[in-house]
Amino acid sequence: MAFKELINPSSIAVIGASNDITTPGGSLIKNLIISSFKGSIFLVSGKESKIQGIPTYKNLMDIPDTDLAIIADDQGDCLSQIEILCEKKSCKAIIIYSDKISSRILTKEEDVKARIKEICNTFSVTLIGPNSSGVANSNYSSLYTRSLLNKEGSVEIISSSRTMISNFVENAPKYGMKISGAYSVGYSYQTTVEDILAWMDENWSDCTGKVIALHIEKISNSVEMIKHCRSLRNKGAGLVGMLASSTKVVNALFIKCGIIRAYGIAEMFNIAAILTKGKPSGERINILTQAGGPAVLLSDVLSQNGVKIPQIFFEDYNFGKTAGQISSLIEKYDKDPKCDAMVVIFGGKGMSDAAEISNVIFRVINKTKKPLYPLFSSESSYSEYISEYHNRGGVTFSDAIVFGRALSKVIHSALLPQDKSTPAIDKYLIKRVIDECPEGWMPPFMVQQILDASGINRIRQIVALSEEDTVNAAINIGYPVVLKVIGPLHKTEVDGVSLNISDEHTLRSEYERMSNIEGVTGFLVQPMQDDNFTELYIRAERHENFAPLIMCSLGGIFADVMEDITYSLAPVSNKEADQMIESLKAYPILKGYRGQEGVNQITFNDTIRRVSALCIAAPQIEELELNPLFGDENQTIVAGARIKIKK
Repeated sequence: MAFKELINPSSIAVIGASNDITTPGGSLIKNLIISSFKGSIFLVSGKESKIQGIPTYKNLMDIPDTDLAIIADDQGDCLSQIEILCEKKSCKAIIIYSDKISSRILTKEEDVKARIKEICNTFSVTLIGPNSSGVANSNYSSLYTRSLLNKEGSVEIISSSRTMISNFVENAPKYGMKISGAYSVGYSYQTTVEDILAWMDENWSDCTGKVIALHIEKISNSVEMIKHCRSLRNKGAGLVGMLASSTKVVNALFIKCGIIRAYGIAEMFNIAAILTKGKPSGERINILTQAGGPAVLLSDVLSQNGVKIPQIFFEDYNFGKTAGQISSLIEKYDKDPKCDAMVVIFGGKGMSDAAEISNVIFRVINKTKKPLYPLFSSESSYSEYISEYHNRGGVTFSDAIVFGRALSKVIHSALLPQDKSTPAIDKYLIKRVIDECPEGWMPPFMVQQILDASGINRIRQIVALSEEDTVNAAINIGYPVVLKVIGPLHKTEVDGVSLNISDEHTLRSEYERMSNIEGVTGFLVQPMQDDNFTELYIRAERHENFAPLIMCSLGGIFADVMEDITYSLAPVSNKEADQMIESLKAYPILKGYRGQEGVNQITFNDTIRRVSALCIAAPQIEELELNPLFGDENQTIVAGARIKIKK
């Protein structure tokens, strides 16, 4: 795609230009002028001869060739305009403001969408939108919101929603954040959030931003998103994002990408502002305050989220104390190896000399080695000083609770390394079994083949199709045994599992009882495990546009009732698997508890990664579950497994 013409066009055509700056077509022209765009501007209007001092063209066919075209007209035939731009005007990038793509030729929206994509792809044209609010960077601003971009800014914004990008651009200055770039992808007919991230990854040295703020409404390609986000993080970019979904797969994706997930605009602003000053090197935060209430709220939130607070200073800096005291405290703790960052909380009027205290903060802006976060509990009392602080490159905060949550997330955010080594599995055998398997739940003998090909340790089991087969299998394995039905999906719910069968009489009796269960097509005979094992659980799911989601937990009520489950997207690295295990609330049980033998974390980790490798090798696996899965200090071993295939 022609990102060069989108990012740095030599000419821009505007269809639907207006003198009314309250309309998209009018505000856009104003912002192009304000941003000092150095190229040619071609305006199309059937009503005005000049718009904001620029001559117009009555017809789109009359304009010269153009690098970029912006369709700001809700009334026109969007499809016909795109055809002219691509076929007649050598246009290489198009931004569509409108959410209307009606056409005189095609009536169905999906048909119009397909035709627009076809034209743009045929002529190698980059398409942004529909429903975009434009693009802005150091070269030009085509946003139709207020243009507040700063060439020295430190935040780049990518958004699926034009309302959200307008909100961010207009409100970020309240925190002192300066926006260096904004990209509104809208409905993403062609260009997606992932595409913009890919461009930023390839050109990060040319971007002035330190932080990328993302508002995403859909994921088009999780693999590409992970690739470019991780690369950007490794290049020093801070990533914060919102996505209109609470699903576990989104959380797993953000963690894998190194994106700090925000819930709500205020939290997103706070995280982005914190990231502009860099992540603290540790989790020890000193609080200097002249306002007790906000300090208590902040310390409570930080403590609840695992952040250490070595010191809270009330007495040294309180009620009329000199600015010199806070200056000396900042200097002291900037050198203190036991402090990783400082928060300075300002109270209301009358608590100190605002001018003196503010001047102290002004002097240390961007000079302290450690991050310094000013929190103004009363913004109105310090409005003129806050404004000056922002002008000097500082960021400020006002809500102790929101700031505390945001700071906690930044401190605990980590990009886990991705080791390229994966457990060795027999991909050829796996492919052969998958190819031979029909859609739906895989037969048990094929599940055994898949587990063996993946190197997943399993309990020996024999498939029995008759009563005598069942008896012979038990003799072969040795009593006591477990008898399970084949057929019903949830065996325990239909009473299709019989444990600790110690003799042939009991086995035959259980066989007769369980043969009457609806849907039974056969039986599995397994050796009975002793009581020293801890029950575990591993599951994999496939979601559209996402890599396989791998989950782990303790078995039984821990997964079903307490929902103590951790997640990661495949491929799962060695450290990611360890983090999954160690993040479980029940992790102390896995280490051994009250005389109970612990679980071998190395073999549990290995099983998680083998499931991950299997799901990558076999994209036809829609669901996979290892349940029950047993672990002790020596091994992790599968006692039950099911796999669902979708081709």
